[in-house]
Amino acid sequence: MITFDFTEQTALVTGGTRGIGRAISEKFLGAGASVIATYAGNEEAAAAFKLANAAHESRLTVKRCESQHYDQAEALYKELEKSHPKGIDILVNNSGIRKDAVLAMMKAEDWNAVVGVNLTGTFNMSKFAVLSMMRKRYGRIVNITSPCGDFGFAGQANYAASKAGQVGLTRSLSKEVGTRGITVNCVSPGFIGTDLIKDLSEDLREKYVAQVPLKKFGTPDDVAVCVLFLASKEASYITGSVLEVTGGL
Repeated sequence: MITFDFTEQTALVTGGTRGIGRAISEKFLGAGASVIATYAGNEEAAAAFKLANAAHESRLTVKRCESQHYDQAEALYKELEKSHPKGIDILVNNSGIRKDAVLAMMKAEDWNAVVGVNLTGTFNMSKFAVLSMMRKRYGRIVNITSPCGDFGFAGQANYAASKAGQVGLTRSLSKEVGTRGITVNCVSPGFIGTDLIKDLSEDLREKYVAQVPLKKFGTPDDVAVCVLFLASKEASYITGSVLEVTGGL
């Protein structure tokens, strides 16, 4: 069994109360980290997550923040300067949405919403994280992207563009901050059993499973353990990389 020790470290996980984000938050808590988990608006899920992790209450902060809005991201970090004066050690940009349609029929607001949450949110949160991490000359940023950014899927031009953009941002940022002891990487999950794909029809689900060499969808824990590895001190020589968790896609 792989074990990690994040005692005395603080991790900020966007979209950290549901699905993959929840699994990541809980893995960090289990490894001794203090966790700030953000959510966009699902109060019920956030409350359920907080209740389920009451045993870690002293190390868990749950905050509402729509990271695609620069002012909200900035306000969150200003608040954290008071509540977590040592700054954060780890940022996981996990927040993501889908609004599928073929491009010719895609609404402009759906394009803007997906690119805003998935890519602009990554920029906003990373900018303020880097400013904090540079002061301590240490940090780990992990962006949750998708193989869709490489392959493209019909009806997902907005999602694919946002995820390809995350990879480009990751590689550029890794070169900017490497001398400051900060690594920046991506974890790229394939088909994972979460709410993000719950609207797939049974026929489409079977089609996608058939494409996976391991012939199954992954779990949020499959992704979370890879995030913890890249966020660990042991992964100090890995930066600008994309770790695929796809079952062989």
